[in-house]
Order: sequence, then C-alpha cells, then structure tokens
Amino acid sequence: MNAQIPRDSRYYRPRRALSWGALIFGILAGLAGGLYWAWQVAPVEETDTAPWQLNAQSRANYVVAIMVNYGYDSDLGAAVSRLLDLRPPGDPVQYVADIACDLARSGYVDSASGERAIRTMMTFYRNQGRAGCADQLIPLFVGPTPTPQSTVFEIPTLPPPPTKTATPPPDPNEQGSTPVRVVPTVAPQGAFDIVRLERFCDADTPGIIVVQVQERDGTPLPGQRVRASWRDGESVFVTGLKPERGRDYADFTMEPGVGYTVDMPGQSDPSQVVTSEICNGPTGQDTYSSYRVVFRPSF
Repeated sequence: MNAQIPRDSRYYRPRRALSWGALIFGILAGLAGGLYWAWQVAPVEETDTAPWQLNAQSRANYVVAIMVNYGYDSDLGAAVSRLLDLRPPGDPVQYVADIACDLARSGYVDSASGERAIRTMMTFYRNQGRAGCADQLIPLFVGPTPTPQSTVFEIPTLPPPPTKTATPPPDPNEQGSTPVRVVPTVAPQGAFDIVRLERFCDADTPGIIVVQVQERDGTPLPGQRVRASWRDGESVFVTGLKPERGRDYADFTMEPGVGYTVDMPGQSDPSQVVTSEICNGPTGQDTYSSYRVVFRPSF
C-alpha cells in the first residue's frame, strides 16, 4: 500500500491537465510548419488576375502596353475598352495622362523604350483633348537627328625616288590626289538578340509561341512590339498585356503545320522557322508543340 504524501509537503506536486510549455511549443511548431508549407512547398500561384486587381505598378505597366499597342493599330475603341478593364476612378483617357505624369517623374523615362512609351501615351491623350504634367516634362516631338559630318583625309604622296632622268616639271593642268571621303556611321540603338529559343510540349498551352522581352539582367520589358510572320501574313503583338503571366510576356497561337519566324520589328533579326507539330506531353497526352523565345538587348 502506497503512502499518501501530505498536501502541505514540499514533495507534493499536483497533476495538471494542461502543460503550458507543450502548448506553446505546439503552436510555434505548427506556425513554422504552416509558413514553410505556404512559402516553399505549395506557394500561392496567381492566375487569371483581372486587370483591376493589379497593384499600382502593374497597372501602370498594363497601361503602357495598351498604349504601345494603340500606337501600332490606332484602334481607339479597343484601347478604351482595355483601359476600362482597369476600372479607373474617372475618365480613362485622363487616367492615361496621370500615369504618364507619374512615369515621367520616375526613373522609367531614363531608358529609350520608356521615353518612347511615354510619348505614345502623350499622343493618345492629347489627341483626345486631355493634358498632364508629362507635357511639360517631356517634349512630344524631337527635332531631326543631325546629319553626320563627313571628314576629308588627304592621302599624302611620297616623293619619287631619284632617277638618272630629270624629273619633268609638274603639269599645272594635272589634278591632285583624289581625297578620300569618310562618313562616320552610328551603331544601331536598341537592337535585340534572341538569347533563348526552345521547344516544349504542354497540353495546357498547346501550339503557342511564348515570347519574353527582357533587359540584359533579366528585368521584364513591357510594351515591346513582337511580330510573328508566316508565308501568307504576319501578326504584331505587345508584351505586358497579360500581366498575370509576367510584364515581359506575350504569346501567339500557331496553326499546326505552318512555319513561323519571330522578331522584334526593326530591332532584331528573325528567328529560325518554328512549326507546331504533334508531341507527347508530360502526362502522356498527345498535344501540339509550343516554343519559348527570349529577346534581350544586343549591347
């Protein structure tokens, strides 16, 4: 028979139904495990984001892409419709002017592509009778590029070697050495190269050309024109119109069996011919092959 320990004894310890130390440890362990799962194992992937759900920076990039596309096709109705998808607080055209103002005050204007995009935005809203601070910060029209000056170099004539025959006197009617005219050339600006072209097979994205236009360090470049050409025609599209897939993203749907080349009009050479053909996807399902093309500046 076990002896009972008196309650007033220093050896008496009452049993508790709850251990606070174990509870706190369990909470911390659960919190750490949940964060690891959410950030590393199964992070949230943003898909099918509506334009009005974008943050301020992404909305500005989306407006830039709309304006660059408008500068190409001059479709005012389509441009305004896309702007309305952003649910601007007021006049959608004035909203473009306000975005252009913010970009003109930032480092966005430091690049040539950024300055061109802002000028396109200015043309758009000024044609609709609107105004913004970008009108004072950036001139809409730039004067003509000065013509390179030619430089004339005279080719020196070496004195003739001595001969036994007397040198005849110079003929006053004889013309002198023809000067060589050298015209300096300027290297092309803003040229792009294809740094990556790969074929992939995915049943979720069958038969498309995925294009990404980036800076040399991989920074996305929205609002860049890309062209897909085939035997009977061509199509020009703009990066950044699907911001949920990336600010440098654009895509084009291919017809099976048709050969296409991809380039940036006036800024790059065309790619090799790519063709969408039947392939076997990762899940074993037959689909059509797609291609990924990445452009970056040449220098």
